[in-house]
Amino acid sequence: MDRWGLTLPLPGLTLAEHEEHVRRAEAAGYTDLWTGETAGPDGFTPLALSAAWTERARLGTGIVGVFQRGPALLAQQAAALADASEGRFVLGIGSSSDRIVEGWNRIPFERPLSKVRETLDFLEPALAGERTETGFKLEQKPAHRVPVVLAALRGKMLELAVERADGAFTNFLPLAGLPKVTAQLQGAAEGFELLCRFFCIPGEREQVEPLARFMFSSYITVPVYANFYRWLGYGEEIAPMVEAWEAGDRQGAAAAAPWELIEEMFIFGSPEQMKERLDAFVAGGITLPILTPIVTPDKLAETIEALAPA
Repeated sequence: MDRWGLTLPLPGLTLAEHEEHVRRAEAAGYTDLWTGETAGPDGFTPLALSAAWTERARLGTGIVGVFQRGPALLAQQAAALADASEGRFVLGIGSSSDRIVEGWNRIPFERPLSKVRETLDFLEPALAGERTETGFKLEQKPAHRVPVVLAALRGKMLELAVERADGAFTNFLPLAGLPKVTAQLQGAAEGFELLCRFFCIPGEREQVEPLARFMFSSYITVPVYANFYRWLGYGEEIAPMVEAWEAGDRQGAAAAAPWELIEEMFIFGSPEQMKERLDAFVAGGITLPILTPIVTPDKLAETIEALAPA
């Protein structure tokens, strides 16, 4: 069966309120639960809870940043979750974004590619139960191998994922840009995964447009994502939006967000239309779509059910 994921945490709920939805998702056929890590809960806590609430679902961090945690702490957290879930855990790591690392955490966002590579150099021996060059050794070697997935949008980070990781995690990807990403994965080992998070907003254009414009303009103006869209060839299309955002004009940025790209990236419509659209991404090479339902808490249960795999 193809893999089908759900993003945790779910919008508008406390972590304690997640249990029924997590159990429902597993029963409905979702194979994976993957956490984000922005301004809500950290990437590990929802998975620790879900390890106790599920029996089969794979649990992944999608993603946690390598700047905000030291590599020994990352190894400890990964080993703990692999243990708690009896081997159902995948460690998704990445450089995160300048806004989160430098803006919020006051940590210099420098040489992200090197930082990710150095973290891999540390994690490989550490998670194998060996002593690292820094003298760190886990008290107990994980009983199960911990697969590692890299957040990788373009170029050298995708190359590093192919070379050193079990998969690549992409985000905010327009369907038309998918072939450029998959072209970078030539030579990947068998079983290499390409994961992508999808923002699912039920409804027709007039219902979803204000929210979609706001979300697109607030995300794709973050420098790492603006550079991703330029790399995909959409520099001209996003330029007026980025200019307005940088001038502090949030409303102007939303108005300037290119609708054709918003439609390429978000998942809109009825449940049937949304699943059809997700299927197009899967046909193009996404091995694990991770769904983020953008609905009010009272609509979460029905949306999770409606978007469950057939």
